[in-house]
Amino acid sequence: MTTKFDIIAREDRARVGKLTTSHGVVNTPVFLPVGTQATVKAVDGRDLDELGAEMILANTYHLYLRPGSERIQKLGGLHKFMDWKRPILTDSGGFQVFSLGFGIEHEVGKIVNLYGDNLVVGNILDADSKTVINRTKLCKIEEDGPTFQSHIDGIAHFFPPEKSVDVQIELGADFIVALDECTSPLHDYDYTKTSMERSHRWEKRSLDELIKFQVHGSRFTVHGRTGKLNESVNSEPDSTVNQQMFGVVQGGPFEDLRIESAKFVSENDFFGMGIGGALVSKEKMHEILDWIFPHLHPEKPRHLLGIGTIDDIFEGVSRGMDIFDCVYPTRIARAGLVLYKLKKDDKKIAEIYNHRNFYYDISKTIFVEDGAPIDEDCTCYTCQHYSRAYVHHMFRSHELLSYRLATIHNIHFMLRLLEEIRQAIIEKRFAKLKEEWLQYNQ
Repeated sequence: MTTKFDIIAREDRARVGKLTTSHGVVNTPVFLPVGTQATVKAVDGRDLDELGAEMILANTYHLYLRPGSERIQKLGGLHKFMDWKRPILTDSGGFQVFSLGFGIEHEVGKIVNLYGDNLVVGNILDADSKTVINRTKLCKIEEDGPTFQSHIDGIAHFFPPEKSVDVQIELGADFIVALDECTSPLHDYDYTKTSMERSHRWEKRSLDELIKFQVHGSRFTVHGRTGKLNESVNSEPDSTVNQQMFGVVQGGPFEDLRIESAKFVSENDFFGMGIGGALVSKEKMHEILDWIFPHLHPEKPRHLLGIGTIDDIFEGVSRGMDIFDCVYPTRIARAGLVLYKLKKDDKKIAEIYNHRNFYYDISKTIFVEDGAPIDEDCTCYTCQHYSRAYVHHMFRSHELLSYRLATIHNIHFMLRLLEEIRQAIIEKRFAKLKEEWLQYNQ
């Protein structure tokens, strides 16, 4: 089946689309739950299917190291391995390379809060962490490609663009990402420009590698050996996967570099466009998206990589973004933070409600005898079957079920929000919906 993207409705820059793949249709704007190691933490494929998830993201770096992409390929590919029948997008591993390199050297990434509360969660900086961890840099960047040390056993791995693509081919994802270098917010203009130009060369090499595979059909060379896609020991090969690639816009916080990179990705034969790199703060992210919007291909899907808090989704959609992914809703679920839209006269929740992040803490003692569900208007499995008191008890007792119940609710919340956004765009009321949701998020 031919993979294609069709735009079916617009409201200013916001748009609704249909992404057609061999594993089903994805309605955009869409939020992708993150299944880093072939699992969305605390839930399984049946949970995700019942929740209505249409596509998930898996991480190339982690799956390459363990259990290994070759092993996954022999077991029938990532879809069969994790029993997920709908589309999958794999990232390139570039962000993990950054985390092991300049992320450590500059003490940024998922380890330190440099910009206070007003920062982008999920791509470069983690708002929930204020701990500085001093570590040794585990990666070096060269023209041929990055070399990194595994965080598991310390073994060095050379991971050029061709290898990143070959690993993603073995995994069998529907959408793969070209390898790029993710820069730090602390890099100056000269380094960011050099890095961006190198990223463009890496992305072109990535695209050439995918084209080479497509031209030669199911035969390909990976890591110096010849194999056959999905030459499975347990199943018939899945020859229907039509893999497509996203290029990545880089350029840090510099307008001319972002525009140059947006033009590069738009003008090359990438199926879609990812926006990555040092987004620094929410305000700067909005500014970057405004800079590049006129230069993005109008008919290609756009993925705001690693971004997925509620306010970021509204701001991204209003600036023409189609795809979002983030560990945020599943990560906070495991800390007992449940997503919620505050209702009028909801005085009990208002006392502990986080307006900026749309959640409350179910582990608070005020819920010990509360027989209401997490959200009386929610139709998720958790809210239909369990009370706040029960979920509170699960967290206070450190029961593993607490993770699953809160995660189901938070994923459901995000997926229903995106449904609401899509319908609002179709009915030309997205601007009003955004104002309603973000009125207290200032």
